[in-house]
Amino acid sequence: EVQLVESGGGLVQPGGSLRLSCLASGFTFDDWSVAWYRQAPGKERERVSCISSSEGGTYYLDSVKGRFTASLDNARNTMYLQMNSLEPEDTAVYYCASDSLYTWGCSPRRPADYWGQGTQVTVSS
Repeated sequence: EVQLVESGGGLVQPGGSLRLSCLASGFTFDDWSVAWYRQAPGKERERVSCISSSEGGTYYLDSVKGRFTASLDNARNTMYLQMNSLEPEDTAVYYCASDSLYTWGCSPRRPADYWGQGTQVTVSS
């Protein structure tokens, strides 16, 4: 059974940093793609980053390029989203998600099938 459990959200001042973690079980990163999404109140969900495989490239939303870094720890089966230089516009519920490399592979045509419960990130002074 695929399970994803996020942690690390919270309240941070503009310009600050947070690191989100997502512990995965039921699959390995070798042949699964993993992503971070976010949804702010009143806005559509958007994909923040996506890693197609442990040897593949990483996609980033334009507005977070240079500030956010997604990474994998294969030994811990955990994915991370390091968020630096946070802005009030980054306030949202952040979700980790995953799906098969072979049937999804970070395709923009549809979202991933498996999701975590979400963690709130609030950027405010």
